[in-house]
Amino acid sequence: MASGCELCEQDGGILLLQTPQWRVIRALDDDHPAFYRVIWNDHVSEWTDLSASDRAVMMGVVETVESALRAHLKPTKVNLASLGNVVPHLHWHVIARFDWDARWPAPVWAPKQHDVPDAEQRLEMPLAHLDQQVIRALEPGTSGN
Repeated sequence: MASGCELCEQDGGILLLQTPQWRVIRALDDDHPAFYRVIWNDHVSEWTDLSASDRAVMMGVVETVESALRAHLKPTKVNLASLGNVVPHLHWHVIARFDWDARWPAPVWAPKQHDVPDAEQRLEMPLAHLDQQVIRALEPGTSGN
Protein backbone atom coordinates (compact mmCIF):
# COMPACT_ATOMS: atom_id res chain seq x y z
CA MET A 1 0.00 0.00 0.00
CA ALA A 2 1.35 3.38 -1.00
CA SER A 3 0.37 6.47 0.92
CA GLY A 4 -1.56 8.88 -1.27
CA CYS A 5 -2.33 6.25 -3.92
CA GLU A 6 -5.99 6.48 -4.87
CA LEU A 7 -6.21 2.78 -5.79
CA CYS A 8 -4.46 1.67 -2.58
CA GLU A 9 -6.79 3.75 -0.41
CA GLN A 10 -10.14 3.04 -2.08
CA ASP A 11 -11.81 0.56 -4.41
CA GLY A 12 -11.70 2.87 -7.43
CA GLY A 13 -15.36 2.45 -8.37
CA ILE A 14 -18.18 0.02 -7.69
CA LEU A 15 -16.47 -3.10 -6.41
CA LEU A 16 -17.75 -6.22 -8.18
CA LEU A 17 -15.32 -8.90 -7.11
CA GLN A 18 -12.04 -9.04 -5.21
CA THR A 19 -9.47 -11.74 -4.67
CA PRO A 20 -6.19 -11.48 -2.75
CA GLN A 21 -4.44 -10.54 -6.02
CA TRP A 22 -6.89 -8.37 -7.97
CA ARG A 23 -10.25 -6.68 -8.01
CA VAL A 24 -12.71 -5.66 -10.70
CA ILE A 25 -14.70 -2.48 -10.43
CA ARG A 26 -17.14 -0.61 -12.62
CA ALA A 27 -16.15 3.00 -13.04
CA LEU A 28 -18.84 5.64 -12.79
CA ASP A 29 -18.80 7.28 -16.22
CA ASP A 30 -22.04 8.63 -17.63
CA ASP A 31 -20.63 8.76 -21.16
CA HIS A 32 -19.21 5.22 -21.07
CA PRO A 33 -21.42 3.26 -18.68
CA ALA A 34 -19.81 -0.13 -19.41
CA PHE A 35 -16.36 0.98 -18.20
CA TYR A 36 -14.60 -1.55 -16.00
CA ARG A 37 -11.18 -1.64 -14.38
CA VAL A 38 -9.09 -4.63 -13.40
CA ILE A 39 -6.84 -3.48 -10.57
CA TRP A 40 -3.86 -5.33 -9.13
CA ASN A 41 -4.23 -5.07 -5.34
CA ASP A 42 -0.54 -4.71 -4.45
CA HIS A 43 0.92 -1.32 -5.28
CA VAL A 44 2.99 -1.80 -8.39
CA SER A 45 3.10 0.72 -11.19
CA GLU A 46 4.35 -1.16 -14.23
CA TRP A 47 3.29 -4.32 -16.02
CA THR A 48 6.80 -5.74 -15.73
CA ASP A 49 6.72 -5.29 -11.93
CA LEU A 50 4.60 -8.46 -11.94
CA SER A 51 5.99 -11.95 -12.32
CA ALA A 52 5.14 -13.78 -15.53
CA SER A 53 2.58 -15.89 -13.67
CA ASP A 54 0.93 -12.80 -12.12
CA ARG A 55 0.81 -11.13 -15.55
CA ALA A 56 -0.96 -14.23 -16.88
CA VAL A 57 -3.47 -14.06 -14.01
CA MET A 58 -4.19 -10.38 -14.58
CA MET A 59 -4.49 -10.71 -18.34
CA GLY A 60 -6.85 -13.66 -17.83
CA VAL A 61 -9.11 -11.40 -15.77
CA VAL A 62 -8.94 -8.65 -18.42
CA GLU A 63 -9.83 -11.22 -21.08
CA THR A 64 -12.76 -12.52 -19.04
CA VAL A 65 -14.20 -9.02 -18.50
CA GLU A 66 -13.80 -8.21 -22.19
CA SER A 67 -15.49 -11.48 -23.19
CA ALA A 68 -18.43 -10.80 -20.85
CA LEU A 69 -18.91 -7.30 -22.30
CA ARG A 70 -18.77 -8.63 -25.84
CA ALA A 71 -21.19 -11.46 -25.11
CA HIS A 72 -23.79 -9.38 -23.28
CA LEU A 73 -23.57 -5.94 -24.92
CA LYS A 74 -22.32 -6.59 -28.45
CA PRO A 75 -20.30 -3.35 -28.47
CA THR A 76 -18.86 -1.82 -31.62
CA LYS A 77 -15.38 -2.17 -30.04
CA VAL A 78 -13.81 -2.89 -26.67
CA ASN A 79 -10.97 -0.62 -25.61
CA LEU A 80 -8.22 -2.08 -23.42
CA ALA A 81 -5.65 0.23 -21.88
CA SER A 82 -3.15 0.34 -19.07
CA LEU A 83 -1.91 3.90 -18.70
CA GLY A 84 -1.39 4.87 -15.08
CA ASN A 85 0.00 8.34 -15.76
CA VAL A 86 -2.28 10.02 -13.22
CA VAL A 87 -2.70 7.03 -10.88
CA PRO A 88 0.57 5.04 -11.00
CA HIS A 89 -0.99 1.84 -9.67
CA LEU A 90 -1.27 -1.03 -12.13
CA HIS A 91 -4.77 -1.29 -13.56
CA TRP A 92 -6.36 -2.11 -16.90
CA HIS A 93 -9.31 -0.29 -18.41
CA VAL A 94 -11.85 -2.50 -20.19
CA ILE A 95 -14.38 -0.24 -21.89
CA ALA A 96 -17.26 -1.24 -24.13
CA ARG A 97 -17.48 1.33 -26.91
CA PHE A 98 -20.37 1.98 -29.25
CA ASP A 99 -20.70 3.95 -32.46
CA TRP A 100 -23.26 6.12 -30.65
CA ASP A 101 -21.08 7.03 -27.64
CA ALA A 102 -20.14 10.61 -26.83
CA ARG A 103 -16.55 10.37 -28.06
CA TRP A 104 -16.79 7.74 -30.81
CA PRO A 105 -14.55 7.08 -32.69
CA ALA A 106 -12.03 9.04 -30.61
CA PRO A 107 -10.49 7.73 -27.36
CA VAL A 108 -12.60 7.95 -24.20
CA TRP A 109 -10.39 10.78 -22.89
CA ALA A 110 -10.82 12.91 -26.05
CA PRO A 111 -13.23 15.85 -26.12
CA LYS A 112 -16.86 14.91 -26.57
CA GLN A 113 -18.10 14.72 -30.14
CA HIS A 114 -21.72 15.09 -28.97
CA ASP A 115 -23.92 14.57 -25.89
CA VAL A 116 -25.56 11.20 -25.27
CA PRO A 117 -27.70 11.75 -22.17
CA ASP A 118 -29.26 8.27 -22.38
CA ALA A 119 -26.07 6.22 -22.80
CA GLU A 120 -26.88 3.79 -19.98
CA GLN A 121 -30.39 3.15 -21.34
CA ARG A 122 -28.93 2.30 -24.77
CA LEU A 123 -27.10 -0.74 -23.38
CA GLU A 124 -28.46 -4.22 -24.17
CA MET A 125 -29.12 -4.81 -20.46
CA PRO A 126 -29.28 -2.79 -17.23
CA LEU A 127 -25.91 -2.20 -15.57
CA ALA A 128 -26.88 -4.17 -12.46
CA HIS A 129 -27.52 -7.23 -14.65
CA LEU A 130 -24.33 -6.65 -16.61
CA ASP A 131 -22.36 -6.43 -13.36
CA GLN A 132 -23.83 -9.79 -12.33
CA GLN A 133 -22.79 -11.31 -15.65
CA VAL A 134 -19.23 -10.01 -15.20
CA ILE A 135 -19.12 -11.39 -11.64
CA ARG A 136 -20.49 -14.76 -12.80
CA ALA A 137 -17.81 -14.96 -15.51
CA LEU A 138 -15.07 -14.20 -12.96
CA GLU A 139 -16.16 -16.52 -10.19
CA PRO A 140 -13.82 -19.42 -9.44
CA GLY A 141 -14.55 -22.51 -11.44
CA THR A 142 -15.70 -20.54 -14.50
CA SER A 143 -13.73 -20.14 -17.69
CA GLY A 144 -12.22 -16.86 -16.47
CA ASN A 145 -10.34 -18.30 -13.49
